Amino acid sequence: MNILYALLVLGILGGVFGLMLAVASKVFEVKTDPRLAEILDALPGANCGGCGYPGCAGCAAAILAGKAPVNACPSCSGEKTSRIAAVMGVEVKAVERRVAFVRCAGGDRAGHKFDRYVGVDDCVAAMKVAGNGTLDCAYGCLGLGTCVKACKFDAIHINEHGVAEVDRNKCVCCMQCAAVCPKKVIVSMPYNVDIVLPCANKEKGAQAKAHCAISCIGCKLCEKNCPSGAITVSNNVAVIDYDKCTSCGICVDKCPRKLIVNIHDNGKVAPVVVA
Repeated sequence: MNILYALLVLGILGGVFGLMLAVASKVFEVKTDPRLAEILDALPGANCGGCGYPGCAGCAAAILAGKAPVNACPSCSGEKTSRIAAVMGVEVKAVERRVAFVRCAGGDRAGHKFDRYVGVDDCVAAMKVAGNGTLDCAYGCLGLGTCVKACKFDAIHINEHGVAEVDRNKCVCCMQCAAVCPKKVIVSMPYNVDIVLPCANKEKGAQAKAHCAISCIGCKLCEKNCPSGAITVSNNVAVIDYDKCTSCGICVDKCPRKLIVNIHDNGKVAPVVVA
């Protein structure tokens, strides 16, 4: 009989506490905007951080709060961005597509301090060797793939010369590769460009030439011959202003180092029209 009483008491207590919890869940319920789930569903879920927010959840919250535009996610397709815009009841503003670019073409064409590097396949680890890595050039890509590991879109690989190279058609410009590069040779650039200059060597001509067979030597032939003033030499290295560049190709022809190239002419990237 005592067991029956105990079970009855426990049953009553369970029912009372259950009712209290049900009431409390309604009273203290945190209201969530249903649009948040819809925005989050449209985002890719890669949590790459390219939008500048902590993952896709942070991006969705910022869009919902009006702190970020509906096209804040660099890896979203046009269709997904349109879905987010529809949820927010706004129009999508056109944004120029950008991609990552490695400002180095050295690799096996650059001088090396050692015949062979034996160590962890990591650029940060290699930087600790001899103070600034294994290359004679203090500004060159080490080619050990730290950026490759950081890319969640399979958009960057080590090429035949031992230098990181971006697949422009896969890149979403999240710039996680740039964040982990200890040499800081990865930058953002417009997608629809033809002329590129893959060098960041700030050494003076003779020294730069001694350290790499393809480096910019700051000769200024490109600068002097550019009809639109789109290329200038700053800190001993040429830099292209894409707001001025007309892709005339004169700098490509004039560069004595054959460093400046038209990426469409050499077959690396097929021309793509982006709406």
